[in-house]
Amino acid sequence: MSDLVQRKNVSDLIADKIKDYILEHGLKQGDRLPTEHELAERFGVSRISVREATKALGFLGIIDAAPRRGLTIGAVDMDRLSQYLGFHFAIAQYPFDQIIDARIAIEVGAVPRALKHIEADRSLYEQLTALTEKLSANAQTAEPEGPEEWIALDLEFHRVLLAASRLEPLLAFHDLLLIFFKRIRPDLSQHLRQRSAAEHQHILELISQQDVAGVQTQLRAHITGDGVQPSN
Repeated sequence: MSDLVQRKNVSDLIADKIKDYILEHGLKQGDRLPTEHELAERFGVSRISVREATKALGFLGIIDAAPRRGLTIGAVDMDRLSQYLGFHFAIAQYPFDQIIDARIAIEVGAVPRALKHIEADRSLYEQLTALTEKLSANAQTAEPEGPEEWIALDLEFHRVLLAASRLEPLLAFHDLLLIFFKRIRPDLSQHLRQRSAAEHQHILELISQQDVAGVQTQLRAHITGDGVQPSN
């Protein structure tokens, strides 16, 4: 084993120990950590290993290192974390049905809270309405760029709906899943886009009626590709 690999393994171990220290001592954002020297003595390793570990944690915003101020607990950069983990989702060979089920669990489970906040904040409903109208307009075009624009609009609709729940941890996990879906290029013929646009419209109508069970049923079917078409 090379010195570089061995040192990498040590720094990973120290990063885990630092995270354990943070949890065990109940440290919060802005709280100070021991110095690099103190951490090295505590864990019985070199300051170089500690520095490499704190740099890795600093990349995700867990630790903030500043001259003369030392090490403090930072604010996790969820955007960076999502991009970093999302790359893993994009290249991992997860079974498609597991990704679908995970998305259903997140989106459908958040519907009750989302509808509650949409009822209290009309602007959320207006955002969904605007996106639904754009999806309907897109479904009428046979232009080559239509499917690419559709993917962006579709994912934004679902993100706005989930964000309405104000459950930020769920939104972070959802963003990881959406990176996976951006990698997939399903059949987005004009016919299927028109069908999906009708499903979005039906979901919107159920939202306006504050029909929690109805939204959950239609959303689940929409995600799985078995959309329940509204009756005329």
